[in-house]
Amino acid sequence: MPRLDVQLNRIHLKNPILVASGTFGYAREMVAYADFSQLGGVIPKTVTPLPRPGNPPPRTVETTSGLLNSIGLDNDGLDVFIAKHLSALLELGTAVIANIAGKNTGEFVEMARKLNQFPKLAALELNISCPNVSGGVDYGTNPAMTAEVVSAVRNACDLPIIAKLTPNVTNVVEIAAAASDAGADALSLVNTFQGFAVNWRTRRPILGNGIGGLSGPAIKPLALRVVWQVAQAVKTPIIGIGGIQSIDDVMDFLVCGASAVQVGTANFYNPTLASNLVSDLESILEHEGCESVSDIVGTVLPSKVAQMASRVSCDVAKAT
Repeated sequence: MPRLDVQLNRIHLKNPILVASGTFGYAREMVAYADFSQLGGVIPKTVTPLPRPGNPPPRTVETTSGLLNSIGLDNDGLDVFIAKHLSALLELGTAVIANIAGKNTGEFVEMARKLNQFPKLAALELNISCPNVSGGVDYGTNPAMTAEVVSAVRNACDLPIIAKLTPNVTNVVEIAAAASDAGADALSLVNTFQGFAVNWRTRRPILGNGIGGLSGPAIKPLALRVVWQVAQAVKTPIIGIGGIQSIDDVMDFLVCGASAVQVGTANFYNPTLASNLVSDLESILEHEGCESVSDIVGTVLPSKVAQMASRVSCDVAKAT
């Protein structure tokens, strides 16, 4: 049988199927639906230094093939997370990656130092890309700021670091390169795309906060493009996110260059999906004759246009 475990620099996962932050709560809510021992890892909802009430309702609206949300990082704060949730999470039998967000570098560093006291954590995922809060997301839109926060957290704790990046920039590759150069062990690509929904009859936005983040199948082609582009330019392992709802979606991300994936929006309507994808992945890798997950990662072939351009270049070189 093929090996399913993956190594993302300092992060070891028993398989590449994770559940995305904000879509599985603190995991306790999903015990009746998911076999956590089968999952590669769990990323609980984003936690901030102090409690946040989140954005005004309505906070979610369904769109064509997607979900637009503006939760606003509603959470009870880091101290409550540590006191009430962390010990239970660490007993689930799978890797736990804490997702943290701060308004400035100092907040990220202080949170990292507190969580560094829990070496059983598999990693920290830095949410520098939430599209519906003020502050924090700015780090993921500027290469220098991205490098600053990743480097500072890396120096403040021993836990592996994952940078969760936004697609809402002109050039995601340069942001990814900055995070990689600053010491990120892995890159989560991508967070949600900024979107807007309106009720034309009332002439008002549907979401209480106006703008929200679009996720679900609608964004999969966009997320795949980002993963593929970054994989061509950056050597840091990639965790693909965006519209995964079947094993074919998982394989698409893997061949485009992701070493692992996160299931997000699909958890809301099929909380058993992530667990089932693990056995599906094993079967398809065996069918493809792969000895491990890494055999399939980044194996997508160039487009026909790129292949033709390459042949022309070779012919010109030979002629000269």
